[in-house]
Amino acid sequence: MSVNKEVLFKQLSDAVVEMEEGTAIELASKIVEQNIDAVEAIEKGLSVGMERAGQLFEAEEYFIPELLTCSDAMYAGLDVLKPHIKGSNEGEKQKVIIGVIQGDTHDIGKNLVKIMLETSGFEVIDLGRDISPQEFVDKAKEVDAKVIALSTLMTTTMVGIGKVVALLEQDNIREKFKVIVGGGPISQAFAEKIGADGYAGNATEAVKLVQRLLEV
Repeated sequence: MSVNKEVLFKQLSDAVVEMEEGTAIELASKIVEQNIDAVEAIEKGLSVGMERAGQLFEAEEYFIPELLTCSDAMYAGLDVLKPHIKGSNEGEKQKVIIGVIQGDTHDIGKNLVKIMLETSGFEVIDLGRDISPQEFVDKAKEVDAKVIALSTLMTTTMVGIGKVVALLEQDNIREKFKVIVGGGPISQAFAEKIGADGYAGNATEAVKLVQRLLEV
């Protein structure tokens, strides 16, 4: 069974990379029929496929149209798997603010983290990309979020991430929010330097980090 499961996850990942929406639906349906854990299928199949597509994009082997078609295949599989996610979705969901810092418009990684958090039962408020530090703080206060998740793929915009933490401290509300960071040039050392609560290297790690920080 476990071999079969891993094979299905690999095929699901391939379907995303190869932009095969119909195949993704077919495989996701098969996973549901076999009563395989939907979250595991999303993490090890769809999410891995999207991360691979993101790497191809970074390597300039894929471009925006391919990437969008890959995400269509991923969402198609997700639609099949989502209703079968086990676990408690009762009660109010914890809110996470997510966005790409001002000056950066790379949002593949951010979109992956958003999807993984949503499928793990969080309510995600996506601010998008090129977002100013003040906007993050204002929105987090407005919706009473628990977590602010920030990313960038550019070293030149990293300073903006530090500004978010500084603004929270300035307003004496730093302890109200957990701040997590991620993206190509970001590291655990950078997270510690700016006083963030944690760093995640990929979407799966980001979910685990949020769960750990909120003790979900």
